[in-house]
Amino acid sequence: MKSAIVLLAASLTMPLMADEGMWPFNQFPSDVLNQKHKFQVPPDFLDNLRLASVKLPEGSGAFVSPSGLVLTDRRTAGECLSKLSTPGHDYVKEAFYASTSAAELRCPDLDARVLVSIEDVTSQVKGSGKDNSSAQALDQRNSAIARIEKDCNAKTGYSCEVVKLFSGGRYDLYQYQRYTDLRLVFAPEYEVAFFGKQRDSITYLRYGLDIAFLRAYENGKAASTQHYLKWSAEGVKDGDLVFAAGDPAPTGRLATAAQLLFYRDTALPFTISRLDPRIRQLAAFALQSADHRRAAEPLLAALENDYKQSAGKLIGLRDDRMVARKTTFEGKVRHTVERDPKYGTEGGKVWDQVATAYKNWAPFEREYQVLDADPAPGSELFRIARSLVRSEDENSGANDLAAGAPVSDEIETMMLARYLDELQRLGDKEAPLKEVLGGKNSQQAAENLVKSTKLKDPEVVRQLAANREAVRSSDDPMIRFVRALDEPARRIHKKRESMIGTLETSAAEKIAQYRFKLFGAADYPDATGTPRVEFGLVKGYTDRAGIATPFASTFGGLFYRRNNQGPYEVPDRWVELRSALNLAMPLDFVSTCDIGGGDYGSPTVNRAGELVGVTFDGNLESLPDTFLYSDEQARAVHVAVQGITEALGKVYKAQMLLDELGIASGGRSPRTAF
Repeated sequence: MKSAIVLLAASLTMPLMADEGMWPFNQFPSDVLNQKHKFQVPPDFLDNLRLASVKLPEGSGAFVSPSGLVLTDRRTAGECLSKLSTPGHDYVKEAFYASTSAAELRCPDLDARVLVSIEDVTSQVKGSGKDNSSAQALDQRNSAIARIEKDCNAKTGYSCEVVKLFSGGRYDLYQYQRYTDLRLVFAPEYEVAFFGKQRDSITYLRYGLDIAFLRAYENGKAASTQHYLKWSAEGVKDGDLVFAAGDPAPTGRLATAAQLLFYRDTALPFTISRLDPRIRQLAAFALQSADHRRAAEPLLAALENDYKQSAGKLIGLRDDRMVARKTTFEGKVRHTVERDPKYGTEGGKVWDQVATAYKNWAPFEREYQVLDADPAPGSELFRIARSLVRSEDENSGANDLAAGAPVSDEIETMMLARYLDELQRLGDKEAPLKEVLGGKNSQQAAENLVKSTKLKDPEVVRQLAANREAVRSSDDPMIRFVRALDEPARRIHKKRESMIGTLETSAAEKIAQYRFKLFGAADYPDATGTPRVEFGLVKGYTDRAGIATPFASTFGGLFYRRNNQGPYEVPDRWVELRSALNLAMPLDFVSTCDIGGGDYGSPTVNRAGELVGVTFDGNLESLPDTFLYSDEQARAVHVAVQGITEALGKVYKAQMLLDELGIASGGRSPRTAF
């Protein structure tokens, strides 16, 4: 096998040829970094970055002072802002700055975790490893994982999690220190944080001050945080080497070429065809009045984000070079596997099995999406009813289900009518349409459902969530509607599991373990929503239209949009203070760091370990990186520390915050480098 590895390494374009990789902290490719970028990582560099970084429920962040101050993005702090809002103060829309510790507001149900240690527990999880593919072996591994986590929790007091890597090739035990008291310190206005909203989010240049500051407390006092990231006095410039530390969402880079073709030709086009009419209908509704706009905006933003994610992936997959790269790479891996006496031609058949399974499944994808994977997109009432019907625990999610935003009857009717149209296109064989429609057309049936259901009352939802029998016997029309669809939904789900679900899992495990044995630590595992570190260069790119895009945007971009209207509106205070701002100051910048969704809010540091930015998004071209990385046009988007300093000092007059960050007058930091 050793000679096969040498041959394969010589023949393949390995991921390391680009700045690819979402690397576990205990598997960072220091030698490769040194070879490519002439930088030898100092001994304490990664430890300080890991211990300063925090994992938040909806993203990432980092300590930026010794007093528990956490910097993240505003989107990650969004749930806190929403829960703190009152009829008299809309924290989601307005800016907030606590100039004293007494003014800091506690975020309900928000915690932060710091990864304090990593331990390889593969041998404890897998045991003898004689047969790791059987159901019995899987049960044994799951039992071992539960035991390891329980013993770790009892022994250390930390939050412990066994992380599955390389689809079971390796298991690591992560221990986290948890902070359960987080308080809001600063957040800019919604309009400037999400400048351009979804319209700008599909492209770059970007002009968002998408940041927020929180503070971790322990025993009622600001936490003492020895490890934190010091503010860079210089910020970033074109060509700088930077590092990002976050919690990227799960990736699918083990997907085969056959799977990519299925996503390209079947799954993603249908997903987009469902989202597009909903977005157009909702956008038209929002234009009718200010009240309609306020009611539609949260759902419209969510649907547009889903559209962006799906469309971006599809655009990438329609670039023949991506599928060709995947086909070439896996062909050479397969050839090497088949030449290994341990596996032979039988080992290589996994790719054929996957291709056949997806070809056979494709005709059922529409039914699966409509009935099970994503039924009734945009309908909050359907979501609540389905959660109640499918709840296995009598108290499961009662508060969460009842804590949603007020329901708009008009929006619910639009979304449900659209869904009923989809069900009719499936036909009576797949969905019980006579029972669902009751002789009405889609619009009439939707109006009746929304008018008659009691699920708009949070107290009714709480009572139902706490009583399984009440859900089973409920005559609420929305619950009856969901119950009528539940059996066909479960039936198509079972069909998917039997045709591709179990094979998908077993194939991914086999392919991951082939690669693990071939490349070992030279290959990184798929992201798992757990802490990783990435590196790349601050670098512009040429977009698909052939237009050269610079590495950074500046404050001037906030003001060049005509009439300061619509999604390009900045708050009044920004208009009034325009003359005080340095309009040439960098606001956002891009890098080739290989990020994922859970990286939003993560810190970006330079060679000295100083903070130079906050990751808050990726450009449209980065979305196909879920399946296959490319640094040709894909970019991570960051808020620059220079821009943060400019805004805090000149717009928000947040001198206490600047002092804590060690930023002297004029934006210069007196602190030495890490």
